[in-house]
Amino acid sequence: MDEFSKIENWKREGKKIVFTNGCFDIIHAGHVDYLEKAKKLGDILIVGLNSDASVRRIKGKDRPVNIQEHRKRVLEALKPVDLVIIFDEDTPEKLIKQIKPDVLVKGGDWKIENIVGADFVRSYGGQVKTIDFVYDISTTKIIQKARKTGK
Repeated sequence: MDEFSKIENWKREGKKIVFTNGCFDIIHAGHVDYLEKAKKLGDILIVGLNSDASVRRIKGKDRPVNIQEHRKRVLEALKPVDLVIIFDEDTPEKLIKQIKPDVLVKGGDWKIENIVGADFVRSYGGQVKTIDFVYDISTTKIIQKARKTGK
């Protein structure tokens, strides 16, 4: 069964679909906390994962550190995550329109009006939410620290 057939089945079963997206290059405690909180907003958590090419365009030529298949595998192993879909565009707008989630979620560093797909999700009665970060950590900070201590 393909990804979108699974989603349609969940919808037929009346499951509340939550969608988030990101690069998830080096998984850290902040990611785990965020995904746990996102999952609590519904029944099914779908993660849109930026492809390697998309991460390079957004983050620069040295990223991602981990290839998309490895990043997908790690995310799929996390308890809150029900499905991971890799997308190649710079934004998940096309994917959001395909999935039509009940809840669209991003991190607290995003203003709701700047969240890609927010207007679309709200147009059919869906919710758009942000989740505050509790850890002062990011993949970029981890890479910077590793570079500093590796010299």
